[in-house]
Amino acid sequence: MNTIDDFLAILRDELGLQVSTQHAGLKLDQVTDWDSVHLLSLLTILERRTGHSIQLAKMLEAATLEEIYAAAVAA
Repeated sequence: MNTIDDFLAILRDELGLQVSTQHAGLKLDQVTDWDSVHLLSLLTILERRTGHSIQLAKMLEAATLEEIYAAAVAA
């Protein structure tokens, strides 16, 4: 996962969310079908793909998909 587009592809392919770059900056409650279960699933997927542990607390602080991506790549 090198770019925000790679991250969004994971959301589409692994979680079935219909997201594009226009959704990246939206508040999570504005992302169609987003819920907290997606966050937990995404955390697991990202840890598996990156081989790095990602702090759940950092993910919970994120208000947008861009912020989740930033927290994931900072790990």
